[in-house]
Amino acid sequence: MQIARIWRDWREVPDALKGAAVAVGAFDGVHRGHQAVIAGARDAAERLSAPLGVVSFDPHPRRWFQKDAAPFRLMTADQMAEALAPLGVDILYLLPFDAEMAGMTDAAFAERVLAEGLGIRHAAVGFDFTFGKGRSGSPEALRAYGERLGFTVSVAERLDDADGLKLSSSAVREALKAGDMARAAAILGRPFAIRGEVIHGDKRGRTIGVPTANIALGDYMRPAYGVYATRSRLPDGRVIDGVASLGVRPMYALETPLMEVWLFNFDSDLYGQTLDTELVAWLRGEETFDGLDALKTQIDADAAAARFVLSRS
Repeated sequence: MQIARIWRDWREVPDALKGAAVAVGAFDGVHRGHQAVIAGARDAAERLSAPLGVVSFDPHPRRWFQKDAAPFRLMTADQMAEALAPLGVDILYLLPFDAEMAGMTDAAFAERVLAEGLGIRHAAVGFDFTFGKGRSGSPEALRAYGERLGFTVSVAERLDDADGLKLSSSAVREALKAGDMARAAAILGRPFAIRGEVIHGDKRGRTIGVPTANIALGDYMRPAYGVYATRSRLPDGRVIDGVASLGVRPMYALETPLMEVWLFNFDSDLYGQTLDTELVAWLRGEETFDGLDALKTQIDADAAAARFVLSRS
């Protein structure tokens, strides 16, 4: 799968990776609003005959400042790089958000990181972009720094949906919490997908003829718990329809939420392999059942519903 090159620091950057036109921001989700910012950087890159880059951070600044915050990420770093590549992005500068970065003033960030470290020629940001200690920097401040330091700045306007709601990572999270996968996909420009390694579970599914691939959720935000119609991409590139249960399984009271995916017409060993599973549609919430027979009956109904939904998408 195509992926933008990832460079993980702003110090001692090779000359070959300097001089880019970059979009700067967290870009969690690489949604349509983010894509508008990146389009501004792409226009500058074409005008300047420069590489196209994206400057983001790892960990996400929110995780640095709120270490005990509930899981909230919409994608992994690799998923971000893969989402950026089709937009023409050559380099993802995934900068460490550490004590030094957190303590930088907006002026220091512009000078030390963007101008001296990365040697950028252009910075594209969103209309509500803030940077530096205490979020003191604004697009206007960045433009002023750029005039002094030798890079130009473009600012993307707010992008709303048909209802006048801002296209944002927060809006994606709200849609996912509500089980509104269509709205989440409309903002993202693609279905929300969870990437994870298949781990060993309790294997109860096999006892009722429903072998599932179990995937830990890690720092992904928790969508509405329940049952989903899914599409999973295997490491070999095959995409297989399925149905998934995501949550704590009330019948068994899991301590940690888990996603269990039943891949239709598939029964090979996937342990240790990494799957990308798109949550195409939310079908129902979690329920408790009076025994395995009742559970199996409901699973069959869920599978039929998932097949119907997937056949129409």
